[in-house]
Amino acid sequence: MTKPQPSGGRERYRLPDTVRGIVMISMIAYHGFWDLIHVAGADWPWAGSPWVYVWQQSIGWTFILLSGFCWPMGRRHLRRGAEVFGAGLLVTAVTLAAVPENRIVFGVLTLLGSCMLLMIPAEKALRHVPAWLGLPVFFLIFCFFRNLGEGTLGFGELALIRVPEGCYRGLLTAYLGMPPAEFFSTDYYPLLPWLFLFVCGYFLHRLLIPTALWNRIKGIGLRPLGFLGRHSLLIYLVHQPVLYGLTLVIRNLM
Repeated sequence: MTKPQPSGGRERYRLPDTVRGIVMISMIAYHGFWDLIHVAGADWPWAGSPWVYVWQQSIGWTFILLSGFCWPMGRRHLRRGAEVFGAGLLVTAVTLAAVPENRIVFGVLTLLGSCMLLMIPAEKALRHVPAWLGLPVFFLIFCFFRNLGEGTLGFGELALIRVPEGCYRGLLTAYLGMPPAEFFSTDYYPLLPWLFLFVCGYFLHRLLIPTALWNRIKGIGLRPLGFLGRHSLLIYLVHQPVLYGLTLVIRNLM
């Protein structure tokens, strides 16, 4: 069994920071695009194309998987998880007060903070699972729960189990992944299925870190992108108000 390598935060790898920086740029571009459509009223027919959906999904998937990958590298899991979860609550409070029509409830920060905190007790059991087994198994579980928000469990279009409607009844069930019909959020990442993708990142870390491949690629990176990656939480909190303000200026000019 391959055991996780406890870097303990002593070594900062350039590659994860650089990848996170690339995704930050993609996220900022996507949010700017979204604001121009939904705030400034830009009329772009291709905005609803499958490629835009893939673009949006690629950002969330990479953030969650990378966060799980980096979790074993940290030391202050409780403190960091609480900070990220608190930042998610701050985003919810601000959007509810300032732009309730575009509110964010249970967004990606709330999810990441929850996953970081839940991994503290869960890792005691997960460490006994071989990484070569844990990664595919938890990815299959992630896929199985992928359509939970739509009322089914299964794989893609194959719905194997229909979840009772009574399970979709409030904020708590929405947090878990079963939102009631009246629930609305412009950025929604519930605990299920995304916790399982976070765990996939954890197993990917255990699988990759001991290899010669990781020793060759861990130092790859660009300083500007690494800077964005290291300060991703602050940038996330700041970028959307700035983009929203610029979009309002553009709307007034239009």
